[in-house]
Amino acid sequence: MTDQRNDDTTHFGFEDVKKEEKVQRVADVFHSVAGKYDLMNDLMSGGVHRLWKRITIEQSGVRTGHTVLDIAGGTGDLTMRFSRLVGPSGKVVLADINDSMLKVGRDKLMDKGVTGNVEFVQANAEALPFPDNSFDVITIAFGLRNVTDKDAALRSMARVLKPGGKVMVLEFSKTDNPLLTKAYDFYSFNILPHMGSAIAGDAESYRYLAESIRMHPDQETLKRMMQEAGLTNCKFQNMTGGIVALHTGIKP
Repeated sequence: MTDQRNDDTTHFGFEDVKKEEKVQRVADVFHSVAGKYDLMNDLMSGGVHRLWKRITIEQSGVRTGHTVLDIAGGTGDLTMRFSRLVGPSGKVVLADINDSMLKVGRDKLMDKGVTGNVEFVQANAEALPFPDNSFDVITIAFGLRNVTDKDAALRSMARVLKPGGKVMVLEFSKTDNPLLTKAYDFYSFNILPHMGSAIAGDAESYRYLAESIRMHPDQETLKRMMQEAGLTNCKFQNMTGGIVALHTGIKP
């Protein structure tokens, strides 16, 4: 099942809330955690998130001269790598709905000297402010589960993608290993909030992030949603036992 509803409510973690309320509450979460986001990613995943992102980069097919859109790009991990791949003749747009995350990403990339071929845009994934057929590759890493209307976001991505271009969704997903699921649940709901409290001073935001993972569509459902958005050749690759999955789709 997806978390889309027929009325004006949706899920915020395990809560039912008004759709407009979710937008604000998700914004509050990321305003709160932006400054510690990179550190918490390393601690939460034991650094494995870097491997997941490296696999995404390797499978993107991005090359010199390409135009890439990194949605929910946050602190710029993917953007930094794409910037090197597209070179001075290409362009990478780091888009995020949250201005606090966007500022952290901009400051981080400027500190590393990554500016010449990168643009920063505050944008809602459900209504991307770009012309049709603009990008060779679009990525959204660990951001789709926070979007209120995921179907609208996928349609928006398909619209701004060039024919033959690729959408890549890297996101936490569902494992079918009972022992791994049990261990993952214990970690998510017992360890993670305490870690968020100790490191980021915010247990509730990390409790929401754990809940949002459980409410996200499973692998087959997300694949079907991508097909319904107009993408073809949709498929997914499980990583770390299905804790994370990389979905890809092509615009015909």
